Amino acid sequence: MNTKLRLLAVPTLALGALALSATPSFAHGPDSWSGQATLNSMNNSGTTGQAMVEVHGTEAKVTVNVTGAAETFMDGPFPHAQHIHIAAQGVCPGPDADTDGDGVVNTTEGHPFYGHIGTSLTTEGDTSADSGLAVERFPGGSAYNYERTFEVNPETAQSLENGTAVVVVHGVDPSKMPEAAAAKMSDLDPSLPAAATLPAACGTLAVSQMGAMPEGGADTGVETAGAVDGTTLAAAGAGAGVLALAGAVLARRRARG
Repeated sequence: MNTKLRLLAVPTLALGALALSATPSFAHGPDSWSGQATLNSMNNSGTTGQAMVEVHGTEAKVTVNVTGAAETFMDGPFPHAQHIHIAAQGVCPGPDADTDGDGVVNTTEGHPFYGHIGTSLTTEGDTSADSGLAVERFPGGSAYNYERTFEVNPETAQSLENGTAVVVVHGVDPSKMPEAAAAKMSDLDPSLPAAATLPAACGTLAVSQMGAMPEGGADTGVETAGAVDGTTLAAAGAGAGVLALAGAVLARRRARG
């Protein structure tokens, strides 16, 4: 390779390296997800609502709005344990999931459909499955608006991504349950009545990936080719500088020749 070709090759290789290093960080960065679920009544509870979730990397913002829930329990607000269930079919069970014939679908009977607890939607403190029955840290009463931001565990994030995350709200007014079922203790905790942990509302979270979009663009989950960030512009400027330097060197060599 002669001198002129070597001088041209150096900036070309340098520019290629800069272009590779200038790939926008979001191309391989944390995923972002957004979606919602309509919470439909289970077990004749009359409980309905909406759930929304936004995940950015490892952080999730969850909002749950509930109405028509059981109102009181032992002279206080009826506690409503609520969770994101994961790693199963990602659906809510129908009445035929009642395998013991007591007229209700209890939590265990629902597990093959909506899965086990991935995240406990507590009002404070721990959000793991260990807090699944921390009734003192869940919303209560006949209607409530819940909002909390927290770190989401990888298992829940995976179920959000693949469409198998289900929000389940628990706690049914015993007067709305068949007498035989209302007389039972919980299948999850024998110290609690069955009504306390019975699923009251359920909905699958339909979640889609959020791409990096220009302001005002539609969120299709696909990154647009026209989006340019500061890193890309800086790399382009640096590449132009390398080429300009190479041109100056080449001009000096020509002058000498």
